[in-house]
Amino acid sequence: MAERSLIFPADEFRGRVARLQHQMTADGLDALFLTSAADIFYVTGFLTRFWESPARPWFLIVPATGDPVAVIPSIGAELMGRTWVPTIRTWDAPHPSDDGVSLLVDTLCDLLPDTARIGVPMGLETHLRMPIGDYDRVAKSIAPRRFEDATDAVQRVREIKTDAEVEAIRTACTIAGRAFDRVPEFAAKGRPLDQIFRDFQSVLLQEGADWVSYVAGGTGPDGYTDVISPASDTPLEVGDILMLDTGAVRNGYFCDFDRNYAVGPSSDTARRVHDALWQATEDVLNALRPGMLASDVHRLLSEGLVKRGAQPGGGRLGHGLGITLTEWPSFTPLDGTPLREGMVLTLEPGAMTDQGRMLVHEENIVMRANGAELLSPRAPLELPELI
Repeated sequence: MAERSLIFPADEFRGRVARLQHQMTADGLDALFLTSAADIFYVTGFLTRFWESPARPWFLIVPATGDPVAVIPSIGAELMGRTWVPTIRTWDAPHPSDDGVSLLVDTLCDLLPDTARIGVPMGLETHLRMPIGDYDRVAKSIAPRRFEDATDAVQRVREIKTDAEVEAIRTACTIAGRAFDRVPEFAAKGRPLDQIFRDFQSVLLQEGADWVSYVAGGTGPDGYTDVISPASDTPLEVGDILMLDTGAVRNGYFCDFDRNYAVGPSSDTARRVHDALWQATEDVLNALRPGMLASDVHRLLSEGLVKRGAQPGGGRLGHGLGITLTEWPSFTPLDGTPLREGMVLTLEPGAMTDQGRMLVHEENIVMRANGAELLSPRAPLELPELI
């Protein structure tokens, strides 16, 4: 087979398939049936913004032995043909009455025995990217073959990043770090928040991001009340804290971290809370080891804030990161996922300031055998001031 692929050498993807197939064998599955952009990209390297269009479904079958088979709309044949996947079956889409269903059924029946158990990710942080009615039609048409939950089979493999993936995420983090360094060029007293968001996205692209899937943030006196609202046209005022958060993408991999800035001289409250967040994060960076649980990270960050007189904010305090902006696990008191060497994660503690406002601090790391390694440039210990 020709050594062809997108993003990474073909052997990178062959290794991923081999690990998926090993997990399938352990779970008694004969194949995986994948429909989401992230899962298909993970296996094939098929990277396109065309996923933004919901008009067409895309299918990938990974048998327990052998190479994957792509069953896709004909518009994607040329690009998929530049990946390492050797078998590509297409139909003209969108088709109102048979949008790939017959071709998919024929492919599954050709590849798999009547007794096949076909894994489909069905759990938390998964979704089926095809019409439910068509999924039901396929399930009935391939019987006695049957679909089963394969969330664990996919997630346990995807959560451990290869060296190539880690370096891709590090590159995205480096790009965002350069953009954050340039925030004083376009953020200052009197500048409206919505324009700052636009300028920040522009700078991320200038610094090398392929696209900016996510920009969020907030502003207000000594903190902000939420971190997901669209930016308003409210101008920055002296005494405000500006937070910018980005999920910029390079070669299909995300960064996800934020930075805080004081508009003018920072208050004692803002400095105290910022210091508590920085120090609590530093404690966890030094303490993390494989074998700890996701819930342990939540506990350690919370304890580090309380020890320094700060009130932890609600919600999760970090998560996985990779080919989607957020991945499993979640750092909450309820998540018992073991941390393993090779996981890429965010540490994202938040703490309250005054009047229901908060500060949020975020870094990106990879778990190594001896602890955490930073992928994002470390935030400054002292809260930066925009003069």
